[in-house]
Amino acid sequence: MTFSFLTNPWFWSTFILLILLIMSLFYLYKFTTIILNLEVGIEKCLDILDERYQTMTKILEIPIFFDSIEVRQVIDNIRKSRDAILVIANILTDNISLEEIKEADENAKEID
Repeated sequence: MTFSFLTNPWFWSTFILLILLIMSLFYLYKFTTIILNLEVGIEKCLDILDERYQTMTKILEIPIFFDSIEVRQVIDNIRKSRDAILVIANILTDNISLEEIKEADENAKEID
């Protein structure tokens, strides 16, 4: 009994391609799960940022009755932090260009 298909080059090329297909499917599955886990993590982070943004907005709407420079600086820093949270959320959710990021950084520096 001879196995003539073992000497056939088509058999070996098909066998090698099958092994490569199985390896590529394994890595495809692996990278897909990594990307999906990353997406879930980003969604959770965006939810947290949204909650903090809403909390900061409510705090900033409250009028202050103490006219100290330190208090004004703290409120200004809270306002800047709120704006930074909004910029971070926009960067994570939109396909924002580098020029827009640079403009946002320049605007933040001008405010300082």
